[in-house]
Amino acid sequence: MKKDPKAELRRLACFLGRPFEKEEEVDKVLWRCSLERLKNLEVNKHGADPWLGFEYKFYFRRGSVGDWKNNMSNEMKEKLDHITAMKFEGPGLGFGN
Repeated sequence: MKKDPKAELRRLACFLGRPFEKEEEVDKVLWRCSLERLKNLEVNKHGADPWLGFEYKFYFRRGSVGDWKNNMSNEMKEKLDHITAMKFEGPGLGFGN
């Protein structure tokens, strides 16, 4: 997703059976889902979950490849990699290591 977001978004849309008809649609979805845009929405900067009292800003990290190392141990990474690989097994999805 990070290397070529447009191509991966098109691929995901086709997988879901909803391919894009226009290039502008791809650009619009990428903009609406961009981490920078979402992080900077007023509600996400200052709002909080009404049930948990958890501030929305804590849902957002740096959004950079490899930042997991600052938040997870290698053991946690291995467990997550294993679970993800199992979930991605059938539909042809995977990691672009």
